[in-house]
Amino acid sequence: MTPFVYDGLPMRVMFGAGTLAKVRAEVERLGARRALVLTTPYQKAEGERVAALLGELSAGVFAGATMHTPTHVTDAALAVLRESGAQCVVAIGGGSTTGLGKALALRTGVDQVVIPTTYAGSEMTPILGETSEGAKTTRRDAAILPETVIYDVDLTLGLPVAMSGVSGINAIAHAVEALYAENRNPIISMMAEEAIAALGRALPQIVAAPTDRAAREGALYGAWLGGVCLGAVGMALHHKLCHTLGGMFDLPHAETHTIVLPHAVAYNTAAAPEAMAAIRRALGTGDAARGLYDLAGKIGAKRALRDIGMPQDGIARAAEAAMKNPYFNPRPLEAAAIHGLIERAWRGDPPNV
Repeated sequence: MTPFVYDGLPMRVMFGAGTLAKVRAEVERLGARRALVLTTPYQKAEGERVAALLGELSAGVFAGATMHTPTHVTDAALAVLRESGAQCVVAIGGGSTTGLGKALALRTGVDQVVIPTTYAGSEMTPILGETSEGAKTTRRDAAILPETVIYDVDLTLGLPVAMSGVSGINAIAHAVEALYAENRNPIISMMAEEAIAALGRALPQIVAAPTDRAAREGALYGAWLGGVCLGAVGMALHHKLCHTLGGMFDLPHAETHTIVLPHAVAYNTAAAPEAMAAIRRALGTGDAARGLYDLAGKIGAKRALRDIGMPQDGIARAAEAAMKNPYFNPRPLEAAAIHGLIERAWRGDPPNV
């Protein structure tokens, strides 16, 4: 067996139905006397519900989280946090809200309780991506890792089908790249394959029956596993491309991951045969890249970057930016091939292995 290193992350996870009711007990367990609730503007009502559950522990609701964690939003939330005197933040929502909580924790050391309502998976990682002046930078630090994550399947039953699909494929992307990460290991590889399989089964079921509890449980389970994978090992080409495109053109996060993933997998197919075999097994497909592309089609997701707001004249700029400060990748980055990859993703063509 190939030698490996496995570092388990210190994280408390509560998974089930109706677990939101335990949020106050979790804040008390952390020793916080006051907690600031974080949401996006669209989920303010959910934030107020959490604040009500916290009772006198609530320090109010900051409902300004937005995608890509722009630093000016973090600065505004930081001022509210300091004025409130809270020792804990409770983030309810998707990756945008989770990212804001992480940014505040990194700057102040406050504890975090995260309550995911999508399948983003970032709640399980010590990774923070922040955007400033059109550039997205990513860092990994133990101080970024949340203390507690509360998964409540009930909170996902009303997640719109379209968001469920792309959010789920975003979670699959975490697992896919874990399979060929530089520091991969047998434990994470098992979890990654299980994550892909669980989400691959659940997402089409959610499209067919959005309130199917078993399908929602399967998707949330897969998203948890995908998040664990992302938090435990490094990222590669796919995440580099998505961070570049999202920061440069302000593209929607989950949709960008959904579109780029099949093309990044195609790029790495020959260089990562064991990973490709695991993806094929998980999806029950003959080709890993095409299987991911077809899954996006089954759930009705957009498959072209031009359809989510990327300009055609940005292809060359994105390719150039992706070549700078590259992440580890099983296949070395080649400028012409990366340009071609982004161009195919922009058009929405099937992946070219």
